[in-house]
Amino acid sequence: MTEDSRDDHARQLAAVAADIARQRYAPRAAAWDAERKAFPQEERRYLGSLGLLGICLPEQFGGSGAPLLDALIVIEELAKECMPAAFQVFEANTGPARVLSLIGSEELQHRFLPGVITGEISIALAISEPDAGSAATDITTRAKYADGAYTINGAKRWTSNGGEADAYLVYTRLSDEPGSKGIGALIVEADRPGVSFGARERLMGFRGIPSADVRFDDVVVPAGNLVAGPGEFKELFRAFAIERLGNSTMSLAIGQAALDRTVSYVQERIQFGKQLIEFQSVQMTLADMVLQVEAARLLIERAARTAGTGLPDPLEVSLAKCMANEMAKRVSDLAMQLHGGNGYTEDYGLERLHRDAHGWAVAGGTPAMQRIRIVSELLGRHFDQRR
Repeated sequence: MTEDSRDDHARQLAAVAADIARQRYAPRAAAWDAERKAFPQEERRYLGSLGLLGICLPEQFGGSGAPLLDALIVIEELAKECMPAAFQVFEANTGPARVLSLIGSEELQHRFLPGVITGEISIALAISEPDAGSAATDITTRAKYADGAYTINGAKRWTSNGGEADAYLVYTRLSDEPGSKGIGALIVEADRPGVSFGARERLMGFRGIPSADVRFDDVVVPAGNLVAGPGEFKELFRAFAIERLGNSTMSLAIGQAALDRTVSYVQERIQFGKQLIEFQSVQMTLADMVLQVEAARLLIERAARTAGTGLPDPLEVSLAKCMANEMAKRVSDLAMQLHGGNGYTEDYGLERLHRDAHGWAVAGGTPAMQRIRIVSELLGRHFDQRR
């Protein structure tokens, strides 16, 4: 595909996704947020029927095998109007299912990927624990192997789609090796005996994306559910870089949506007898918003193009996520300020964008952690935060 045809493809894909977002999901997004309603399963299947849940997943299972950038284009357009809808595409193409497609066994891929692509099933990521957030290598959830099966005990926190997903990619200790050396991952189906869920979290944002604790009490899963064994944490974390790029795109969508709404508003709103855009202070603020959104977009696109259909460069991902997360918070805040009192109401949707912006900055590694990663990746060094 030539560069011109690639650009045409991207524009067409964005137009289709934007049309779906505006017509099907924009009218319901505010209500789903207010009611903290989980995205309906029939809507997930609808997205599957359009092929949007399998954009980056292998063709042999019904996916398109397209480059990562295609999925990010769709995620952005959906997220501008409805974060829960975008989250379905995010999880399928940049989340646990993508990890399975990259490092999971052929048997696991056959079992789960076709259902993910059609929207019949969903897989959530379970990493964080009550005492292990940014310090992921402190996890204590443990899986012991005996007689062809693993028995899992432990608890996970901040699990997006917790209590709703059909299966979980669970990071767990598989050996007594210290730190990351003993960590691997298993797929755990939600209906296995011993799996239970805490009360749904009442979060500031992410209100249409359920979050709950997931508990494992002597949960037995077959050896075939192993995704990564002990000593393969590095492979898991490299695959997780794709999810962080999806996260960056969610933030980009927030910033772009806030900017788009503000561009319209400042040309319509009259104060002191003239449009807001006629005031130099408004022009300066709007220019800063544009600069920040475009900088984040370019960093994300660079990382996505580097990845192609494989893994992105970790440094490029950390740069993109740090910039996009902080941009979304700043730009959505500035948008609220330029809307004045109207920005503080629910009617314009800016407060919802701002609430969600803070959520994406926490999820997948905070900007502070990304800065540490940026320096580590830049210098090729590991910095022990425990000393």
